[in-house]
Amino acid sequence: MSTPSAPVLRPSTPPDDWRAAWRTRWSYPALVANLVAQIVIIGTGGAVRLTASGLGCSTWPQCEPGHFTPMHVDAATYHTAIEFGNRTITGVLIVISLLVAAVVSTDAGRDRSYRLLGLVPLVGVLVQAVIGGIAVLVKLNPAIVASHLLISMALVSVSTVLVRRHGSGDGAPRPVVAPSIVALSRALVVMTAVVLALGVVVTGSGPHSGDTVVGYRFAVNPATMAMVHAGAVWLFLGVLTAIVGMLRRQQAPMQVRRAALVVLAVTVVQGAIGYLQYATGLPALLVGVHMVAAALLTVAVTWFVTALRVRD
Repeated sequence: MSTPSAPVLRPSTPPDDWRAAWRTRWSYPALVANLVAQIVIIGTGGAVRLTASGLGCSTWPQCEPGHFTPMHVDAATYHTAIEFGNRTITGVLIVISLLVAAVVSTDAGRDRSYRLLGLVPLVGVLVQAVIGGIAVLVKLNPAIVASHLLISMALVSVSTVLVRRHGSGDGAPRPVVAPSIVALSRALVVMTAVVLALGVVVTGSGPHSGDTVVGYRFAVNPATMAMVHAGAVWLFLGVLTAIVGMLRRQQAPMQVRRAALVVLAVTVVQGAIGYLQYATGLPALLVGVHMVAAALLTVAVTWFVTALRVRD
């Protein structure tokens, strides 16, 4: 008669190992989801404005007085559904940014600057929710609406940095290109901010105020601002072309040259969209595409700049 074998005793997984495995599994998907969601909410926010749904919900944080969700009454229109849908996307983004904070900021094995950066999407989304509410309460003041979009662009840039930093080390950054290219890239970043800001002013002085009744606009000539904006884009393109040429002459790493070419391609496409929408009378669809493409340009520029240095 055989003797029953003794049970195999397996040690339990230490809590720290479990947390590390969880972070390994979810960090990168969470960071990518956050970046995508930051771009998506720019698109949905643009849809709110371009369909004149900015006051689809008459108050904030509730949609209607006494109700957080739209009321099913005869006066309700698709404007309410679009505005409430954008608010719902904000809720989804808060959940994603909470996950980003959990997987990044609790990783004691990473550099403190990276862990603090993981909190920025969450703080930014909460601030954005408040600014969006203020925009409704002040009846879509163009300055508030403009700051709303520019902060979203900044969050897109930070989210791109988080994706890039995920797979890198935490050592001191070491440039992989000549100092002249680094200097020009800094100028490119400044010009990106200027181009985005001017684009917001152009939109804030044009026909899409966010509401058909309340039509507050910037007190500037939209055609003049469009020309100023276009001039800034051409200057941006000139600096970018110089960078691409210098990278080629100096035989910069292939990933850096590819990143620069992506910026160039996105810039050309974005410029074509801009001229097309101006020539066709600023149709809402093209303006919306232009806004999303601006977010993609922000991603491309940030990706390029972070490719100029490595961390050991």
